Amino acid sequence: MEEYLQVGIISSTHGVRGEVKVFPTTDDPRRFKKLKDVLLEESSGKKLPLRIEQVKFFKQFVILKFKDYDSINDIEKYRGRSLFVTRENAVSLDKDEYFIADLIGIAVFDEADGQIGVLTDVMQTGANDVYVIRRSDESELLLPAIKQCILSVDLEKACMHVRVPEGL
Repeated sequence: MEEYLQVGIISSTHGVRGEVKVFPTTDDPRRFKKLKDVLLEESSGKKLPLRIEQVKFFKQFVILKFKDYDSINDIEKYRGRSLFVTRENAVSLDKDEYFIADLIGIAVFDEADGQIGVLTDVMQTGANDVYVIRRSDESELLLPAIKQCILSVDLEKACMHVRVPEGL
């Protein structure tokens, strides 16, 4: 399982006082209101801890102001960088909910325990997610993430058992 979970990407600066526009990569952008700290991924891959001082919302973006970053010059170099939280600061999930980062790469098995592929992506369609499964022949299976299709998920064993509807 991933140690850090991405919550956004700094898309640009906002004004001249050190604020940034963040494109949220979390289901609920309002979660930024409750966040106190984030980790910014530097070009070296190292995580830089940042304290959130102010949160505002503008269209599809979250506007963040970080403590000790008070000018556009302080923050401009972080454009395009990802923001992460630790698992401890992540939102709590309900039963049968999973972080996308934990699902990517797990093996997918059918009801007869035959491996049909690996989960490579999750498409969020609004009604329900769709799991993209890369089969051994390199074709893709698009499987709706609904109880009728997803029988079980075991993150410890990195596997998922599914029922593939006829015609897929």
